[in-house]
Parts: sequence; C-alpha cells; structure tokens
Amino acid sequence: MAIWLKKGAATEQRADTDRQVRNVVEATLADIEQRGDAAIRDLSIKFDNWDREDYRLTEAEIQACVDTLSMQDRTDIEFAQAQVRNFAEIQRQALRDVEVETLPGVVLGHKNIPVNAAGCYVPGGKYPLLASAHMSVITAKVAGVPRVITCAPPFQGKPAAAIVAAQAMGGADAIYALGGIQAIGAMALGTESIAPVDMLVGPGNAFVAEAKRQLFGRVGIDLLAGPTETLIIADESVDAELCATDILGQAEHGPDSPAVLLTNSEKLARETVIEIERLLKILPTADHAGKAWRDYGEVIVAEAYDEMVRIADDIGSEHVQVMTQDPEYFLDRMTNYGALFLGPRTNVSYGDKVIGTNHTLPTRKASRYTGGLWVGKFIKTCTYQRVLTDEASTMIGEYCSRLCALEGFAGHGEQANIRVRRYGGRDVPYASAVQPQ
Repeated sequence: MAIWLKKGAATEQRADTDRQVRNVVEATLADIEQRGDAAIRDLSIKFDNWDREDYRLTEAEIQACVDTLSMQDRTDIEFAQAQVRNFAEIQRQALRDVEVETLPGVVLGHKNIPVNAAGCYVPGGKYPLLASAHMSVITAKVAGVPRVITCAPPFQGKPAAAIVAAQAMGGADAIYALGGIQAIGAMALGTESIAPVDMLVGPGNAFVAEAKRQLFGRVGIDLLAGPTETLIIADESVDAELCATDILGQAEHGPDSPAVLLTNSEKLARETVIEIERLLKILPTADHAGKAWRDYGEVIVAEAYDEMVRIADDIGSEHVQVMTQDPEYFLDRMTNYGALFLGPRTNVSYGDKVIGTNHTLPTRKASRYTGGLWVGKFIKTCTYQRVLTDEASTMIGEYCSRLCALEGFAGHGEQANIRVRRYGGRDVPYASAVQPQ
C-alpha cells in the first residue's frame, strides 16, 4: 500500500479560491459585453497600466518587435516552430474525409471543416511565454483556420517583443497587446473594434481559465486548464538531483502549481526532498517554485509498478515524466494524462518549448475525458448523407416510419411516409406507421 510522505493543499482551500475567481470573472465579462471597447480600456489600464487608442499592433510595431531579436533568437524560434508545424501537419493528415455507400443507394460521409476564426491567448504576465504562440497559432493555421487573432499582455510597459515576434512568425492575422479577462472577453464577445471569434485556445492564469469556462458554449474552447501540473514517476534507475530538478522546473510556473513525485523507492523519495531544498537555495525562480512545492507538492511511495499506474491514473496529471527502468510499462498501461515524457533523456521542458508536441494540456483530472490541443480541436467533423435511388429511400423510409411510431413522433414519421408514398408507390395514410409488406 502506498504511503504519502508529503501531501498538498486541501481541496477545500482550492474550492474557496475558485469561488472568488468565478465571481470576479462573471462581473468582468458582463461589463465587457455591456460597454465593449470602453470596458476593455478601463481593464487594461487597471490591471496592466496599459492604454492606447487601438490595442491591435500595427505592421510597423510588429516588425519593430521582430527586429529587436538577435539572429540566434529568431533561428531558435524558427526551429521550435518548424517542429510544432511538422507534427501538426502529421496529425492533420490523420484526419481524413470519408464517403461510403453503406447500403445500396445510401451514401454517408463526413467532412473535416476548420472553424472560421480562432482567438489565441498567449500568457505573459510573469514570463513572456512565447512558446504558447507556436502551440496555438501554428496549430490553428495547419488546421486551416482562415482568421487567427492573438492576444498577449504587455510586458514591462510595452508589447512583449519575443511573443509578438513568435505570433507574427507563426502566421497570426492580427495581434493585440491585451491580457487577462479583457483579452478573453474581447475575443469571444467582440467589441466595436474586435470581431468575435468562434473558438478560444491557449493557457493562462486562473482568471483566464475561468473566463474561458464561463464563455464555453458561446464559443468553443480547447480545454479547461488550471495551474500547471507535473508528476514524476521514478525508480532508482535515476537519482534525486534529476527528480528534484524536473519537479522544480515545472513548479516555477506559479505558486499554485502541483508537483508530485511517485516512486517505489523510499530512499529516492527522501533524497529528492533533501535535494529540492538544496536547489531552492540557488534557483532564481525559487519564490514561485518554493511556494508551489510547500503548498502543493506531494511525495508518494508505492510498492510496485502496477500500484504506481493506478495512482498515476487517479491523479490524471497534465505532465507525466516517466524515469524508470521500463518506461514502456507505463506507456502501455496508463490512460489518464495530458502528455507522457518517457525516459530520462526527455523532460517536460522539451515539450513545453521545442520538441513539437503541443503544450496546452488538460489539468485538474480533465485527462480522464480529453487530450490536449491539436489540429483536431480546430476542426468540426460534419456528417452528410445522400439517398440515390427510389428503392433505397423507400426501404429506409419504412424502417424510419415504424421507429418513429414507437416514439410517438407523428411528424417525424410523416417525413418518412411521404417518401414511401412518392418513391415506393405505397398507399400510406397520413401520419401512420408503415407496416411490413
């Protein structure tokens, strides 16, 4: 039986925080819907100390941001974007339109149709997370979305140059220097100056995530994302320094980022806790990472691999890094995770920044029912049908008529009956079920 050497914050504490965020977001979205651009400006001034006539960046401003980057910076961004684009294109090729004659004269099919407009949010409050531009903009463009707009908050009083460059290089059609609830509300609801989108994607803080949740239904969203989560599954094939580094590397996302070590070695568990405390004394982002570890960090010691799989699936973590003698064991058996990182040679940071898989992933156990952002999220799979012969319409109509009678849907049944009369020559009374001949 597993033992917890360290547990994270209680569920009740998280629920209270969620309630407070929910109330703020609800009032803010109502204000944006009522006052449009005026509300956006007031919110931008209040939260980002950022005011301008038009929050959409001009081509000259975008180019100026690109020009601030060194050649190496641009080359690195191009490399990361090439990896994201390549994998997205491979995924897109897996989505195929189909058309098949399922019965003589009956043709069914589906088409994969991209949404018409997507809004991509790129976080940039604490850190200018330009990687989120690759993950959202490029994925939407590979999916075939005609209009892709982006929002990112200003960074230190001006547009975040690296983010803007990444958005532009990724193919964004319009770039706005807006952050937080105001950005999400503007893209989803529309204002006098910003046309609304059909879908919202991208990570963000608790307020951004809650805004997306409240707007879901009016627009589509990629997923409901909470704070970054990481789960390290390890045995004594790796050492404490590697485990501790990978835990703190994700805990630095924010003070509420859960970071969990799951191992079958109590020795490794205790050594990792000691190593985390050592690294927190030298890590530049120790303020965020240390608080996350203290409040939300967990250490679990299980007896064997099968128990580790059960616990990992119950946690359903966003990122799961497997550093064991047999990582394939977990790939073959785990079912609930956002993304797996198999073996010590890879890590979550590779996925976050450059390797090519998407870093917008499910949190808070959402991996039980959804994966992360990919081209398929921007695509509607829409069905169609044709009936080519009188005989086929009559045959299907007879079945449909009787099934509608079972449900008491007389109007539905008559849709079938009229075709049985016209194409089959049957004398069917109005709104009566067709009986077998």
